[in-house]
Amino acid sequence: MVLYLVQHGKSLPKEVDPDQGLSQEGISEVERIADVAKGYTVKVSHIVHSEKARARQTAEIIAAALKPEKGVHERSGLKPLDDVVAFFEIMDSSEDLMLVGHLPFMSRLTSYLITESIDTPVFQFQNGGILCLDKNSVTGPWVIKWTLMPKID
Repeated sequence: MVLYLVQHGKSLPKEVDPDQGLSQEGISEVERIADVAKGYTVKVSHIVHSEKARARQTAEIIAAALKPEKGVHERSGLKPLDDVVAFFEIMDSSEDLMLVGHLPFMSRLTSYLITESIDTPVFQFQNGGILCLDKNSVTGPWVIKWTLMPKID
């Protein structure tokens, strides 16, 4: 199984948009990253996103480029402070999956998969970037395979 983790694209401030949908910059960055992923022929079975507008919009932009065979679905359990361990225990690990959500959830999930602790930071996410994790089917540990980020600073 390959797991792709995405922090939603940059969003509008709550004062401008109460739902905090994606900003124009966020849309542009996610479109660019999605096009790069498409160019590398990234394959995703399906994309799952949180209930928040910015995560849904990010997932839809990426899906338009990658065309996951099982589509895009909203799922609870991906909010910023949701329980990473509980989510992981019910996650289907038989397919290549992309999760689109929020910090600190994505950071904690990455830490948990690699170190079995949510408190050990192992990766710095960027809005709209993709982190690819792979699980060794023989030995079992998850590893960071690659990443695509909007900025390299």
